[in-house]
Amino acid sequence: MNFRNSAIRYGSLSISLHWLMLLLFIAVYATINLRELYPKGSDPRELLKTWHFMLGMLTFVLVWLRLAAIFSGPAPLIQPTLPRSQEISAKLLHLALYVLMIGMPITGWLLLSAAGKPIPFFGLELPALIGENKDLAHQIKEVHEFVGTTGYFLIGLHVVAGLYHHYIKRDNTLTRILPGRA
Repeated sequence: MNFRNSAIRYGSLSISLHWLMLLLFIAVYATINLRELYPKGSDPRELLKTWHFMLGMLTFVLVWLRLAAIFSGPAPLIQPTLPRSQEISAKLLHLALYVLMIGMPITGWLLLSAAGKPIPFFGLELPALIGENKDLAHQIKEVHEFVGTTGYFLIGLHVVAGLYHHYIKRDNTLTRILPGRA
């Protein structure tokens, strides 16, 4: 098990973090959408909102570890080499996903801060980033929800691109990040 990237494959740390982030994305989106099944103010709804925030903040914590892993060594080469336009598109999509993984938790934290609500994180209470301001909270909520909806499309595009490269282009884009491969 190699923790560092090689010329042909991502290391186990990068691979583990990639798939863990996927599971976190699924859980973050599931918790906020499943809350709609319960009436406002009910315990299950509030619990799902709390988990939504905590898992979002866990994403924020882990994205920095993921960035450190990425910058610790070169990315494995894609074989055969991509056309320049696809290479640029891939970099832009990855950048957008990282902005999502950093920006969404920050806007969530700002939203709870502006709403004057507690900011839970697995038994801890995080400090408010800004003072209470209900109007600002409403504006931040709109941005948070819009970017969250955009996240569905970014994640979907990332998945479609990986499958396209694997099944249509038949390059090693996807196999470089799959777990359990030699």
